Amino acid sequence: MSMDGKLLARAKARIEERRKAHEREYDDRRREAYAKDAEIERVDSAIKATVIDAIGAALRAGSDPEEAILEIKDRSLTLQENRAMLLVKNGYPADWLTESPICPKCRDTGYNGMELCSCLMDFYREEQVKELSRLLKLGEESFDAFDINYYPDEYDPRIGASPREMMDGVFESAYEYARKFPSKTRNLFFTGGTGLGKTFLATSIAKVVAEKGYSVAYYTAVDAFEQYRATQFARNPEEAERARYEVARLEKADLLIIDDLGTEIPGVVVTNALYQLLNARENAKKCTVITSNFSIYELGKRYSPQVVSRLAGNFLELKFAGRDIRRLKNEG
Repeated sequence: MSMDGKLLARAKARIEERRKAHEREYDDRRREAYAKDAEIERVDSAIKATVIDAIGAALRAGSDPEEAILEIKDRSLTLQENRAMLLVKNGYPADWLTESPICPKCRDTGYNGMELCSCLMDFYREEQVKELSRLLKLGEESFDAFDINYYPDEYDPRIGASPREMMDGVFESAYEYARKFPSKTRNLFFTGGTGLGKTFLATSIAKVVAEKGYSVAYYTAVDAFEQYRATQFARNPEEAERARYEVARLEKADLLIIDDLGTEIPGVVVTNALYQLLNARENAKKCTVITSNFSIYELGKRYSPQVVSRLAGNFLELKFAGRDIRRLKNEG
């Protein structure tokens, strides 16, 4: 699984802030209890002193510290019982001053040894969805919100079925792709006219995959190829560095959504960039979903034979049919 470094950094920052907030909450409880009963503070200080004594006994040279450590442990347990009774006497839970991490598995560090803890992964998944929401301006896009009734149920001889029947199959393919991600069918190519739900279903896939914790990148075709252009023709080093970071995301994300392929101005730079992108993702065995108003066959007039060969050979082409849903909603 590939992870986005910037999103992981945000998740780590949230873990650290959560830890600090937890510590502040504990300090507030401690001060409140001390103010209510000075004996609680005295016993608490004695408990902390036994920890220091235990460390000293363990490090003491020339003698067996086991007996001393056991004696110190017994003393600490007695003090903890006294503190619990004092807390209950003053109206607090017995464990009010027991220090414990929010996540016992990683003790709020985000790591179990060298592995990412599940709590850090939860934050990472949330950051993934937030980033997608920012990029896509997500609203109701989800598989649950997909309404097959927008597609006509009348037989269309041009497609050999009704648009509703065809789109029912497209929906099932997209849903299964997201549910089983990553699957043997690594790449999807959505083709069809404007307003038929291509971006809607691509976005629905992205949301499900991101919630699983996989890295997801979304770019319009225009934006994607601009990143490749900027790596060569940037106006300053900072712009070039940003472009290289974006190209790395394009080529390494577990799932890449390229929206509206074919809307960019064609040329050698675009064709070379698309070939490099497809080749890099194929070599890395990463998954890609492309949407376009053009079929793969029609794109042969815009790109090189090598590009079209990779699209035809490595993508499952799903054809969208029906009427412009945005127009239908406006009419309704």
